[in-house]
Amino acid sequence: MKQPPYPAPDFTALDTDGKGHSLADYRGKWLVLYFYPKDDTPGCTTEACSLRDARDDIAALGAEVVGVSRDDASSHDKFKAKYTLNFTLLSDPEHELMDLYGAWGKKAFGQEGVLRRTFIINPEGTVVKVYGRVTPLGHGEQVLAELKELQAQK
Repeated sequence: MKQPPYPAPDFTALDTDGKGHSLADYRGKWLVLYFYPKDDTPGCTTEACSLRDARDDIAALGAEVVGVSRDDASSHDKFKAKYTLNFTLLSDPEHELMDLYGAWGKKAFGQEGVLRRTFIINPEGTVVKVYGRVTPLGHGEQVLAELKELQAQK
């Protein structure tokens, strides 16, 4: 895993409405880009709800939250509706975006899959923080505190 700071890899992926999102869309804003294994599973739900609960405070700092999994738009729509998620979810079925960010690889028992990772990208498009092993519970508060710290350094 790369150590920050480094230029964030450019990407394009579709949201639940079929709209493409790329890194350039977030230029000038902070971006919290998080990768998770599967919609509506216990750990992923805990993480998503933690980020949902912190999202307004994160947005007040000029940051967007974007989640990425291999699930399709229909699954994302159900997940967002069930838990009132207030941020964008992108589909990466072929794990191309995950490969770019190092969020795909060997998991426990040697199987390959999505690695739960979060990246904080500054307004200039530089990865300034990587959470390599995310603990879902309280992750939103953790990201919020880190954003405040990073912004205080500027």
